[in-house]
Amino acid sequence: MTAAPANDPPSDKPPSGRPGDDTPSRGKSGKEMSERRCIATGESQPKAGLIRFVVGPDGTIGPDLAEKLPGRGIWVTGTREALDQAIVKKAFARAAKQQVTVPEGLADLVKRLLEARAAETLGLARRSGELIMGLERAFETLDREPVALMIEAEDAGRDGARRLRAKLKAADLNDLPVIRGLSSAQMGLALGRSNVVHAALKMGRMQEKVLADFARLAAWNDQTDPGDVKE
Repeated sequence: MTAAPANDPPSDKPPSGRPGDDTPSRGKSGKEMSERRCIATGESQPKAGLIRFVVGPDGTIGPDLAEKLPGRGIWVTGTREALDQAIVKKAFARAAKQQVTVPEGLADLVKRLLEARAAETLGLARRSGELIMGLERAFETLDREPVALMIEAEDAGRDGARRLRAKLKAADLNDLPVIRGLSSAQMGLALGRSNVVHAALKMGRMQEKVLADFARLAAWNDQTDPGDVKE
């Protein structure tokens, strides 16, 4: 979706830091901080914990997960609850200072986009050579070199999940993150296989992005963290 800037009147005054704007917060030292204010809660927090929305040319609100679309950003805490709250409060219109349309199913769209982003990141990790697919190959990698984290499909069977945790315990790797969020079919589609249930991510340049994207998905799914696994 291509978005246009919200129709704000010109002003020579400095930015107000009002909820939802793209004005960076400043610390006590005066240095810019990557924080934004949620239009639903009014609380400021690092951008990683929020989702950016923009107003399209037709006045429709749309998510901008990549934070690259033009226009003033409208920021909402990255949970379904916060988005629902913003919609009920009509906070998007107030933040944009214009009439806007909130499309039906916006929350479901955000979830699909978060899942797609996490899946795309796994694909990038595979192409970089840092992702090892399959439980047995993951075990071999654990025995051979440091691993950043394990990835497990949401619909992983009990046997595979139990074997993974037994392996981590035996290797004294109980603190190794085991992240979830995608189904085996979603992981397989992203990785060019029919289904992928387990994968290991080696130490490297992709680990920070994988953790960040799965953490956003976990927050949306109301998990404590992407490794919040119930056996």
